[in-house]
Amino acid sequence: MRHALDLIEARVLPRGWRDAIRQILLGVAAYMGYQLVRALADGGGTYKPFGDATKIINLERVLHVFVEPSVQAWTSSVHWLMDFADWSYLNAHYFVTIAALVFIYLRRNDSFYFVRNMFMIAMAVALVGYFFYPTAPPRLMPEWGFTDSISQFMLGGAGHIDNGPGKALLNLYAAVPSMHVCFALMIGISMSRLVRRRLARIAWRLYPAWITFVVVATGNHYLTDVFLGAMTAFAAWLLAERLFARARPDVWTFGQAAA
Repeated sequence: MRHALDLIEARVLPRGWRDAIRQILLGVAAYMGYQLVRALADGGGTYKPFGDATKIINLERVLHVFVEPSVQAWTSSVHWLMDFADWSYLNAHYFVTIAALVFIYLRRNDSFYFVRNMFMIAMAVALVGYFFYPTAPPRLMPEWGFTDSISQFMLGGAGHIDNGPGKALLNLYAAVPSMHVCFALMIGISMSRLVRRRLARIAWRLYPAWITFVVVATGNHYLTDVFLGAMTAFAAWLLAERLFARARPDVWTFGQAAA
């Protein structure tokens, strides 16, 4: 049995069982801590989040980019597309991200620790936004023509997903920045540089664009949130590269596989 485990470790795990377990525990602890702090950053009430959302809408109207209601209305007219967008919003953020991180750890391990650091930086930056600018998402602003497509998809209009058993760890007003877009960019860019097949590289480059469409079409984010989510991903990549990687260049660089 011991010999079999040693063979699995040698063939599958690039740094052994201990490192694999360490990374899993670190990832789970970081994400649970992020979710807990995120849930507490609710703006101290409901007035400020809706006021901040109105400010974003007014800014976008001045800039003539307030197209989110039109995007959602068009998507709703294509039922299968809206269903797929709802499904993607609920699942891709977790399953695609986790699958990509597992792939990077097992197959491109020299880049994993850079990507791990980047995610932790991004989550820390996002918490600052949640504390100082709590914002109600579009789906909570029906007066501007938005609908809650996610609740309709999951509950058939019979309820609201925000009233479920996970409400204690839910922050309705954590819209700025969009971490769906931030995660998609960090994973999409990283994977497009690490995979070898041309079609796979193209698919990973298109993945952030699809998630951008998803978060707008489902009424979960404004274009402003999308932009700030992209800026969060850029800042996280820059800090991971210019600060963390320089501190431990032998471990925390993106790796020669992406050169």
